[in-house]
Amino acid sequence: MTHTRYAFIKANWHADIVDQALEGFCQTVPRDQVDVFDVPGAFEMPLMARDLAATGRYAAVIAAALVVDGGIYRHDFVAQAVVDGLMRAGLDSGVPVLSVSLTPHHYQETEHHNAIFRAHFVQKGREAAEAATRIVAARAAIQG
Repeated sequence: MTHTRYAFIKANWHADIVDQALEGFCQTVPRDQVDVFDVPGAFEMPLMARDLAATGRYAAVIAAALVVDGGIYRHDFVAQAVVDGLMRAGLDSGVPVLSVSLTPHHYQETEHHNAIFRAHFVQKGREAAEAATRIVAARAAIQG
């Protein structure tokens, strides 16, 4: 059975930027085929991705977050844990789990940087949609 629905998880930190990934995604995948789920931050995405994949309702699960160096903890460790968790959710469930989780080296909370990253997240959302639809089509072809 080929599913036509997609789950899109968004971390609420930096929502004004992260939400742009959904906008980009929906430029390729119709919005009425996308169920959106908000989580507090990036660290909560792998568990949600695993749970959504396990429902069997979705062709793919996409997770978007912006993990920045806040000076309190090592953001690179958080980002690595998130990406590893998302990959594990996909491998364990057999459902493609794609990441639009970015960790910029140089991010400052300025209008200039915010504008750059908002545009970048739109592009990354489009790329995630293209990847999701291609992998879904390839897997459907394998299954015959």
